[in-house]
Amino acid sequence: MKLLRSFALTSACLLALSFSTLTQAQGAYPDKPISIWVGFPPGTSTDSVGRILADKMSKDLGQPIIIKNKPGVGGTLAPAEVAKSQPDGYTLLLSATAPMGTAAHLMKNLPYSPLTDFAPIGQTSWLPFLLVSNKTKGLDTFEKYIAYAKAKPEALTYASIGNGTTSHLVMLTLLNKAGVKMVHVPYQGSTQSQADVIGGNVDATFDTMVTVYPHVVSGRLNALAVSTKGRTVMDPSVPTVEEKGIPDFNLGAWIGLFAVKGTPKPIVEKLFVSLNRALADPEISRKLVSLGTEVVVSESPAAFGQFVALNYKLWGEMVELSGLEKK
Repeated sequence: MKLLRSFALTSACLLALSFSTLTQAQGAYPDKPISIWVGFPPGTSTDSVGRILADKMSKDLGQPIIIKNKPGVGGTLAPAEVAKSQPDGYTLLLSATAPMGTAAHLMKNLPYSPLTDFAPIGQTSWLPFLLVSNKTKGLDTFEKYIAYAKAKPEALTYASIGNGTTSHLVMLTLLNKAGVKMVHVPYQGSTQSQADVIGGNVDATFDTMVTVYPHVVSGRLNALAVSTKGRTVMDPSVPTVEEKGIPDFNLGAWIGLFAVKGTPKPIVEKLFVSLNRALADPEISRKLVSLGTEVVVSESPAAFGQFVALNYKLWGEMVELSGLEKK
């Protein structure tokens, strides 16, 4: 009996000591630099958002925040790296729609689960898609564009940044809802797809507004409609797809911050508060809007997690609609 009491007392002491150490560690967090991994190259939307927020959050948290780029395989290399890290709040992920929303529906051997390997912290941005056409056929409004497609099935072409990418899936959704057929021309990225649309080799593309809007401003492309439910801050004169008679059309790309699954809740909460402080700063907001993103503040880490899960389901349905198979 004495032995059992001694064992129980020792166990209780060890548990209390462990809890005390964990609490102290969390209270001192962060006490060293934090890394934010980004699955896209420097200069991309996700990278730029990360650098703007990292600078502000580092001042708030009192520690340097370093952006680590690991581009490739549709942005999935960075999440794969972060998923293997310690859940201590020092290795974070800034990711987006493709790696966290579409990749699992398109890749057979994705080395992480977007829904179970991460601790959501908060959303940062929403990126509307903008449907644009070139100047060659005089299709300078959404109505003219769809009417032409209905009158001449498969006479129009559209570019995407690759099979199964968000730009491809958003366009497929539009074609399905509008009841029209066009010919898909996939590219390996936005640079060449935009060049061919501008040059008249392809009729249109439905890409992120931040990517194609500069060509609207320069007069080289027509802005036909945006993919979101409301008009955009960047150019409120551009109508929405819903306004033009296509129901239930509210699509966009998003960017958000994650920790590793198992990261202590107090650390996640501290990062959530710091992130939202940064997003609430007028200067930070101005910088993000200038990138073509719309600032989003999540209500809580749990609310962001629910958004990610719903978004994952939505993009899965669009992949199924596309008929694309996992590779």
